[in-house]
Amino acid sequence: MMRVDFYLLSSDAAPIAIARLAGKVRQAGERLLVVADDLSLLGETSKTLWETAPEAFLANGIAGDEHDAMQPILLSNEVQPDNGASFLLIADGQWREPGESFTRVLFLFDQTTIAHARQTWKALQDREGMERRFWKQQGGRWIEGP
Repeated sequence: MMRVDFYLLSSDAAPIAIARLAGKVRQAGERLLVVADDLSLLGETSKTLWETAPEAFLANGIAGDEHDAMQPILLSNEVQPDNGASFLLIADGQWREPGESFTRVLFLFDQTTIAHARQTWKALQDREGMERRFWKQQGGRWIEGP
């Protein structure tokens, strides 16, 4: 069973939201792969992960070097869990097929990618073995939506 969580960004910038979600993933003892085509988004996310909540220590790296397998949080432009991640975070609102390696997908989107997110929600509706949930921001927290 794979769970896909749709997260509508409304108050936080993507890197801040990613850092909060990554913190929860790491607290659960899981590894995370963050995917986006925009290399500047990945770079800003990496910086935010290092600087946000130093007590959480969200160690990460951008894919492409010899340390990929050791990274608890790996940032990439490809859905390749080279760090053994079971959680996939799609950071740019553009759906990518997760494959069999992942048990959970966190799909972030905003007002500019909401139409694509709706299409993705509908496309996944009848997929067997897939559970969907929708989350929105309220007062700096994620709450489950209707």
